[in-house]
Amino acid sequence: MPRLLRYLDPRRSLASALGWLVVALFLVFALVAALWLGGMARTSLLQQHGRQLALSTGQLAAELDQALALRLQSIRAVATMLRTDLGSDTPRALRAVLDDLRFTYPEFEWIGLADAKGTVVAASGGLLEGSSVAERPGFARGLKGAWIGDAHGTVPLHKKLAPLPGGEAHRFVDMMTPVRNPQGRVVGVVDAELSLRWIRNYVQGLRETLHLPSATQALVLDKDGLVLIGPDALQGKRWHGTQVKDIAFVDATQAFSGASTATSAPALERLDDGQVVLVARAEPSTGSTLRTLGWRVLLAEPADRAYQRADALWLHILWVSLGLGGSAALLGVLIARHLTRRLTALTRSVQDVGRGKAQRIEVPSGIDEVARVGAAFANVLGALQLERSELRTLSAELEQRVATRTREVERLAKETRYAAVVRERLKIARDLHDTLAHSMMAMLTEVRLLKKLHVHDPAALPDELAHAEQAAHQGLKEARAAITQLRFNAVRDVGLGAALADAIKLFSERTGLAVDYSSEPRAASFADERAETLFRIVEEALRNVERHAMASLVRVSLRDAADGRLELRIEDDGVGFDSSASHPGHYGLVGLREQAQLIGAELSVQSAPHEGTTLRLALDRGPNMWS
Repeated sequence: MPRLLRYLDPRRSLASALGWLVVALFLVFALVAALWLGGMARTSLLQQHGRQLALSTGQLAAELDQALALRLQSIRAVATMLRTDLGSDTPRALRAVLDDLRFTYPEFEWIGLADAKGTVVAASGGLLEGSSVAERPGFARGLKGAWIGDAHGTVPLHKKLAPLPGGEAHRFVDMMTPVRNPQGRVVGVVDAELSLRWIRNYVQGLRETLHLPSATQALVLDKDGLVLIGPDALQGKRWHGTQVKDIAFVDATQAFSGASTATSAPALERLDDGQVVLVARAEPSTGSTLRTLGWRVLLAEPADRAYQRADALWLHILWVSLGLGGSAALLGVLIARHLTRRLTALTRSVQDVGRGKAQRIEVPSGIDEVARVGAAFANVLGALQLERSELRTLSAELEQRVATRTREVERLAKETRYAAVVRERLKIARDLHDTLAHSMMAMLTEVRLLKKLHVHDPAALPDELAHAEQAAHQGLKEARAAITQLRFNAVRDVGLGAALADAIKLFSERTGLAVDYSSEPRAASFADERAETLFRIVEEALRNVERHAMASLVRVSLRDAADGRLELRIEDDGVGFDSSASHPGHYGLVGLREQAQLIGAELSVQSAPHEGTTLRLALDRGPNMWS
């Protein structure tokens, strides 16, 4: 609470001082405008608007009543023209009279002439001739005098007429008047059906004639309170409004109630959907067609529209307030200029520091916001200057460290490139051992044998020369195959399983050895760089079998082991060897172990003299091992 009081103290806060001034000025202006003009505008508006709405309602009801009375009068005129015995004229002549009336008033959907028993003897267009209207509610009254009534649901005429647009049902206002012969005796009735659709259009035309706003709804209610004519959303529904009390509106209705009119005083009503509307009802006079029909005419418009004229007055109030506010603002500017002179000086000092013209901020004296802001700026400036000095020192140290790290990275890059070169050299050495070294060894053996044969058995030289030539061709073929493997990577293209199948097939065809090869689908799909190394290990192992094992059967299996590793096994039933003994000058097993170590595989060789050899490779399965 003490902190809030200090914040609201105008002696401590420039914003509070200006705020108190503006609030005080505008509060006085708003109270004066609301109390003086607000109530007067509301009452005056309702009086004028209510009177205008009531007059429009009465005029609309009078025009509609006159239109209906005119059509009823036309029916009476036709009945007067037919003052003769109905049997004296032919139905054709009677029909011509009725057709002429319908031509004059096309809003009549049907006009008929019935005898005293209710049988239709003539009708416009010949519709319903011969049918009976005796059961109609208005027939008995029509024999006694002119009558008008709502004929909804009692006329089968809609079955004879063309359907209305939108599937709307036909509805009529029934008009009847008696036909008397020259002796004054009633001999029949003239019956006419006036289209309710025409009445609806007529009311719409009256709305335009009276220049009613689009928001004002013109409604005609039947005797049961149902909406006959009005907006589509309300037609056929019961009008139900609860009166809303408003003090200013009561004053307006009291001022209006003294006028002599057939229209009831307007009232505010709340509809079922919550909307508040201003309603004016026209009370039909005794003997009018509307009173006979039991219809009531009313105009309804949203209550908000009744206050539209108040907007103009409130706008005037706004301009007055703006004028007064402008004067107050001018005074406030002068006061603010006096109050903010110290703030201006502080701003100038800060700008000088920003431009480099000064090194320190001149802090104003006092305890208000200007003094506190100046002190804060001075503290921030001192902290920034200190941090800038420290940042320069750190930047120099960082540059030195970056230079050192750069040299270290360059050294490591050179070592990495050298390691890559060494790996490529080892790979080429292994390939040469697997191809050219074996071929050269075979050719060397043949040359030594040829020397011995030249001394001891010259006759055997041709056959051995042929063997030597065959060994040379085989070496050339293996060298070309090695070069092809450097250019074409079958393992990457088709997978380890398929590449092994092709290589084993070629091995079996070349050597004549039986090879039992099996692979599991998942293991066969292995196709990354480690698969290439496994393929080369198998090739080297098969070459060793061909040259040294003297086997009759070879088994090669590739599977996904239960421990989650890839397992490759190569077995033969050859002469075997002592796997624990060293073999100086022979690098076959050494090369196989080196290749296994490069890919992180575990290599084991089991062999003994005359017991064959088993070579097993196990490779850990990685997250991207399977293609």
